[in-house]
Formats: sequence, C-alpha cells, structure tokens
Amino acid sequence: MSGKNSGFVADLTAGIDLTDAPPRRAGMAANVLTGRSNRIAELASGGVMTRVHELVDPARCRMWAGHNREYALLSEQRCADLIESMKAQGKQEIPAIVRRVARDPDFDFEVICGARRHWTINWLRAHNYPDFKFLVDIREIGDEEAFRLADIENRARDDLTDLERARDYLRALDAYYGGKQRTMAERINVTESWLTRYLDLARLPEEVMLAFTQPQELGVRNAIALKALLKPEDRRARVFSEAKALADRQVQTGKPLPVLDVIRALAVAADPPKRSGSPKKSGLASSVTNADGKPILRVEGADRKGIRLTLLHKAGATREQAEKAIRDVLDQHWL
Repeated sequence: MSGKNSGFVADLTAGIDLTDAPPRRAGMAANVLTGRSNRIAELASGGVMTRVHELVDPARCRMWAGHNREYALLSEQRCADLIESMKAQGKQEIPAIVRRVARDPDFDFEVICGARRHWTINWLRAHNYPDFKFLVDIREIGDEEAFRLADIENRARDDLTDLERARDYLRALDAYYGGKQRTMAERINVTESWLTRYLDLARLPEEVMLAFTQPQELGVRNAIALKALLKPEDRRARVFSEAKALADRQVQTGKPLPVLDVIRALAVAADPPKRSGSPKKSGLASSVTNADGKPILRVEGADRKGIRLTLLHKAGATREQAEKAIRDVLDQHWL
C-alpha cells in the first residue's frame, strides 16, 4: 500500500483507544479497521469499481437519441410491474444508466438504459407520489458502447417488441458498423443469421406496414413470411395493392384485423388462384372463385375418404357466393 493510502488508514485509527477496551469491543473495532483497510487496498489496486449514483429530477433527463425503446409507446399498462414495485419499495431500486449532457440548458443527463424507469417515476410524481426521484448511474461512454450496453440490458426482456429492437439494430448497423452485418454481429455477440432476421423485419416496406394497425405486434417470424411475398416484382405490386385495400377497409370499419389474418390476405393477393368455375377432381389443391376472381374456397383434396375444404371467408367473397360454391362442390362429389 502506498504512503498516501497508509496515511489515510492511520487517520481512520486516530482517536480510537483500544488499550482499556474489553476484548470483544477491541476485536470488533479491529475487524472494522481491517475491513476498511482491505477495502481501500482493493480500490487502490483497481480490483473494485465504484459507481456514482445520484437521485435527480426526471425532468432534467432526456432520452438518448439512440435509445432502443420507443418512449411514446410506454403506458401505464406496459409499466404496471414497475409502478407496483416502486410503490411497494417506496423508491426506485435499480438505477438507470445515464451520461451527462453538455451545452443544453434544459437537461443535465440523457438516459442510455432505463426508459421505463424514467417514465414510471414521472407517472408516480404526477399521481400522488411527488417525492420520488430518478435514481441514475452516471457513466462516461460513447455512442457505440452505449448501444451495446442498452442491447445487452434489454435483449432478454419481453416488454421490448421485436419491431423496436429491429429498428434499433438497423439504425446501429449504419451508424456504428458501416453497414457490415458480420462486424455488428461479432460486436453484439450474436450469429449473423439471427441479426439478419431482425434487419429483415426493420426493412419491410412502408407499403406493406400500412396494412397493420398494430405494427408492434409483428415479430421476426412474421417478417420471414412477408419477405417471401415481395419477389418478383409482379407479386410485390399485388401485395402493395392489397395492403392499401386492407388499410382502407380497417379505417372504414374501425375494426383492426389480427396480424395473421392480414398476412393470409396478402399471401392470397401475391398468388391469386386461377379462375375456375368448379374445382378439379384431383389430388392437387384447386380453388373456387366468384365472377370477380375473388377466391371463395379451396379444395385441398377429394378421395374415397371424403373432401377437404378450406373456406376463404376473408378473401372478399359474399356469404351467398360461399354457400353456392359449397353446394356446387357437394353436387359434384356427393354420391
């Protein structure tokens, strides 16, 4: 231990008279001093890292521009677990990670990790808990390190949607890694194929995304199905047209369609069944359409065991047309 640290330890022992102390008290005091000496030695050697934690006004904190969570989507429902936890504890237990802001009179810090904690503290202060402060861990880090830190903290959390994560990855790919997926995958310790699936989700064209009233419900698996519909150009054009029609229909009816129903409708538009007055009797699937070419039902197979039908009730045909098509199939196949 250096002379400076030794002097500090000497100061800690000054004024403590152990000569007349009972053995137990003397032993306890010696243990305390030994513990302090060991702690100072660990700090001096770099074996222990200290963090600066402060309780600050959340209004003096802004979100980092590269934050991977869409702050506007946070709500009482999405932060319900934190609200109840902080009420029970009477404080914020886990600090958010922030860095200092320079030359901004409105803010002192920007939040790298902890958007939900920041939102929750603001909500509590506005709902009868005005004394709550925002607990922060102050770091000095650059943008790329901040991105990786936020990604590690949020990767396993279910409350961060696939789309939020995907868009964050796409932004980071160009901002920090020069568009090189392999380099980025190595830096964030994932496989290149895993990263590609998220980037495919973030790259879905806006002409497709408008069909989904709740795009945050889209996952990486949905992106795989949608990406397959966009080649070649003629299929892509049909999908874009159907997506626009679906978006308009949902606005008019005020009834959003589930994600899987939208994807099924887009798939039908990408590969519309050939017009036919009646299904062919064969082992291959065939479709029945109305006069406008809209699919009504698909005959998956017909053999001695029976007929297997799929009713395409979301494809735009009327109920009357569906009933007629079913009767036609029965007339053709019923013995």
